[in-house]
Amino acid sequence: MFATQTAAANKLQMKIVYMGTPAFACPALKALHKSRHKILAVVTGLNKQIGRGRKVVPTEVASLAEQLQLNIIKPKSLKDEDLYEQIKSLSPDLIVVIAFRILPKRLFSIPKFGAINIHGSILPKYRGAAPINWALINGEKETGLSAFYLKQKVDTGDIILNEKITIDANDTFDSLYSRLSELSADFLLKTIDAIESGNVTPITQIESSASSAPKITPFDALIDFGFPAENVVNFVRGMSSTPGAYSFYKEKKIKILECEKVPEYQESDIRPGTIIRNKKKLQVQCANSAIEIKKILPEGKKIMDGVSFLNGFKPEIGEIIGELHQGSNTNE
Repeated sequence: MFATQTAAANKLQMKIVYMGTPAFACPALKALHKSRHKILAVVTGLNKQIGRGRKVVPTEVASLAEQLQLNIIKPKSLKDEDLYEQIKSLSPDLIVVIAFRILPKRLFSIPKFGAINIHGSILPKYRGAAPINWALINGEKETGLSAFYLKQKVDTGDIILNEKITIDANDTFDSLYSRLSELSADFLLKTIDAIESGNVTPITQIESSASSAPKITPFDALIDFGFPAENVVNFVRGMSSTPGAYSFYKEKKIKILECEKVPEYQESDIRPGTIIRNKKKLQVQCANSAIEIKKILPEGKKIMDGVSFLNGFKPEIGEIIGELHQGSNTNE
């Protein structure tokens, strides 16, 4: 296996091809650039269109790589023969993948030390594209990072290292994404050092402990108030602020960005989604419990707190949040 090899008796420069696309992969790229290792190339996604004007911009990793004056490769397909020949000609010691696409075996088999991925969970839990979202949605108390060797099946490779962190009660997707992203910088360098030392004993993942973290779609972000308040709070945390957990009020889409469970409230005879209090606090019935909405984004408006929503929209006790009317589009 790749881990049984050593780069040299003494620590030398490792030649690396780095692959990543979003902001999550930027801190690790910065750390790698500052290290003794050599980045041969940065492989990232094609330019993307953003905003109403559909302005064309590079990926976050491409922008950083340009600032660092690194060689940038933007393939249309990871199966392109030109990409394979280009990577092969660079003769990398290692490929590092963070928040990128699924690599074909032919590509990740090029380096003599193989290819590694840094994943935002403690594998084998939360394999897939959205591990941070799903850890929060499911109310996990801890998560972390895993470094593993790539295999053909996604996120199933042998574990090199992992590092756990506690999920704070007030963590949202945004805050946890940022913390794990920053943590990945030192974690990547530790992983490379471990590979280079030749003292790594990769650990096979236990399939019976595996769980999935599939990509979040717009429909997935629709709130179901029929769950207990704690579940709804965790759901909002896992979706905030991207893509943003949402519902509907008077046929207009509203994103609920922050909420908390109403303490010591129990009521089972009120329909879930019903506004139960509209004086000073915006509270909504869930299953035998309730949430207080602290931060909300009404369609076409700016983000506001619950009190501002009460003052501006003047909802009545007994009105329903979450009713879908014919023609409402939940995929926007």
